[in-house]
Amino acid sequence: MQTECNPELFAFPAVEGRQVVASFDGGTITSDAGALLLGATDRVIGLTRRFAACFRDDRNPDYTEHAVETLVMQRIVGIALGYEDLNDHDQLRHDPVLATLAGKLTANRSDCAPLAGKSTLNRLELSRPEPDRYKRISVDIAAIETLAVDLFLDAHRRAPKQIILDLDATDDPLHGEQEGRFFHGYYDCYCYLPLYIFCGRHLLAAKLRRADIDASAGAVEAVARIVAQIRQRWPRVRILLRADSGFARDELMAWCEANRVDYLFGLARNERLEAELAPAMARAERGGQRTGRKARRFAEFRYATLDSWSRQRRVIGKAEWTKGKANPCFVVTSIGKPEAGGRWLYEKVYCARGEMENRIKECQLDLFADRTSAATMQANQLRLWFTSLAYILVCALRRIALADTEFAQATCGTIRLALLKVGALVTQSVRRVKIAMASACPAQAVFARACAALGCVAGLAA
Repeated sequence: MQTECNPELFAFPAVEGRQVVASFDGGTITSDAGALLLGATDRVIGLTRRFAACFRDDRNPDYTEHAVETLVMQRIVGIALGYEDLNDHDQLRHDPVLATLAGKLTANRSDCAPLAGKSTLNRLELSRPEPDRYKRISVDIAAIETLAVDLFLDAHRRAPKQIILDLDATDDPLHGEQEGRFFHGYYDCYCYLPLYIFCGRHLLAAKLRRADIDASAGAVEAVARIVAQIRQRWPRVRILLRADSGFARDELMAWCEANRVDYLFGLARNERLEAELAPAMARAERGGQRTGRKARRFAEFRYATLDSWSRQRRVIGKAEWTKGKANPCFVVTSIGKPEAGGRWLYEKVYCARGEMENRIKECQLDLFADRTSAATMQANQLRLWFTSLAYILVCALRRIALADTEFAQATCGTIRLALLKVGALVTQSVRRVKIAMASACPAQAVFARACAALGCVAGLAA
């Protein structure tokens, strides 16, 4: 006799004589209860409200179910929770926690969910500077660029004496026929070449660019905009630009020299530079052979290229002998020798720029900044902004609520797994929405401290 099978019921090995079965019929249960922390952080910094103000909504309000602020919140929080694909929102639009964050537990129309589906969110991501017949939401590009710097400035109670702006270009591999795709010989793939600018963990700019350009293309314009905005708020702050040799271009260095901005850039080695460093390298070689360990010496000199630089500049050379061979490196800087020695500038200041690579990895690996699969560069740039603001939101949670916990230096991915992906049963009554989180959650104590830091501790009865 054949047994009856329920295709929606999943069977697993029995435990102590009891059948183990599972199905997706739990009702109002969420796997993302920790998103409440993101919502609380958003209320502190006003990110989604301010980002929504960068859009203009020309839709007919009589037929509009989902406000732009709701759409923006849903997309940014969704990315922070690990949902990179818009298709995920056909199920997430019913999620009770996301609906709670949107302040909309039920839809206004019977044929709608509280939140938007993939098609509505897709139209948002395809927004243009000017609306058309089919895309009634338009976007202000300049306002979004300004917002990232404003959020950085607002994160400080007082102006610092000095800040370091890190610049870097990285690859964004493409696997389709996207507008602007180009084969990059160094990365050996078709890709975009986005420009990132950070100040510590703070993301100030994420500019999508074609890959058939110099790494520093557009850097002067981006830096000029950011520096002007910073100095409006902090007129006395000292600013240092730090980047690899791809940014050691006369145009950028000359701009810095004319605008009271210091710089410390890597410098690609060549025969002339290596000849200047030769005496120091000989000393390093003798030291390495004598001790059998890595030896490092430093030298300084004035240097200018044969034709691409407009003036001589201070160059610091690192002569390193390691594993039986020379490893020379060079940096060029506007900082004078009386203020800072060459060894200190290289080892303590320049080498610290490697930390920026970790920030880019967070954006691309944890928050899907390399998910640029739309047909046009404009749509992909808007996607990059959504992921960038998701990064800023998670960083704000870490800075405001997790500073005194074991997650103070955690990556966005670690914070997501430990604090955001929390299972909970959601019940709704006339008076309140109760989100009963998993009793076995290992991060309960940290969650409670984060809630206290965000002002989310209530004195309600159980």
